[in-house]
Amino acid sequence: MSDKLFFIITGYFYIISLASIVLTIYDKQCAISQSKRVRERTFFVMALLGGSVAMYITMLAVRHKTRRIKFMLGVPIIIAIQCLAAYYIYTFIL
Repeated sequence: MSDKLFFIITGYFYIISLASIVLTIYDKQCAISQSKRVRERTFFVMALLGGSVAMYITMLAVRHKTRRIKFMLGVPIIIAIQCLAAYYIYTFIL
């Protein structure tokens, strides 16, 4: 893999991870203040786009969405699928 591609991919995951962290903390603050909340679908879209690890760690750190089985199982399943996809791409394509 070229250095340029590596930096593009790394930058992408950095931005998506940061956005996932901000989204999770923002929704936690909205929950506390009983403001309008972020849709659950938005969380899963961000996780699917690559922010799953950062989102899961943030969820555990700020204790947000930890009572919802949909999130406590769904996000780790997305992480596992992404790890398998990354392994496949790295092994067979690159």
